[in-house]
Amino acid sequence: MKSELGNIILSVMMTGLLFTGCSGTRSDNMGVQNGKLLPCPPTPNCVSSQSTDKGHAIEPLRYSSSTPEAMAALKQIVQQMKRTTIIKETNDYLYVEFTSAMWRFVDDVEFWFDENTHTIHVRSASRKGKSDLGVNRKRIEEIRTTWDARIKSSWRYPNIIVLRRAQQERSM
Repeated sequence: MKSELGNIILSVMMTGLLFTGCSGTRSDNMGVQNGKLLPCPPTPNCVSSQSTDKGHAIEPLRYSSSTPEAMAALKQIVQQMKRTTIIKETNDYLYVEFTSAMWRFVDDVEFWFDENTHTIHVRSASRKGKSDLGVNRKRIEEIRTTWDARIKSSWRYPNIIVLRRAQQERSM
C-alpha cells in the first residue's frame, strides 16, 4: 500500500515538474548593454560569440545586407524552427525563447546586430540546470547552417543566378 501511494506521489510530482518546473523565469537583465550581451555563467549550458573562453565561445554570424534585411532573414529562420517564441525585437536586437519538446526546458537566445561590423552576435543559454548536452551550441550551428545556405542562394544575389543560367544556355 505504501509503495502504491509513493508511486502516485512521485507521478504527480513528475507531472508537475514536467509542466511547470523546467521553464524557469525570464531574466530581467537580458539585452545589449554597452555593446555586450550578458556573459555566460560558469556552467557549460551557454554559448556566446562574445565569450573568450573556449567552452562558451562560438563564432558570430556575418551579413553584408542592410541590418533590417538581415533581421528579417534571421527572423524567418528562427520562426521556422519548432517551439520558438519571439519575446523582444528592436531595430538591432532579437530575443527568442526555445522550448524543448519533452521536458519543456526553456533556453534564452539573443541576437545583436552590430551594424558597424555587419556581425550578428549570439548568446544561447539554458535557464535551468548545469548541462544542456550541447543543445545550445547545436542550435546556433543549425541556425548558422541555414543562414549560410541563404547567403549562398538567390535570396541575396538573384542576378548572379540569372547570369549563370544565361551563360549555361549559351554554352549548350
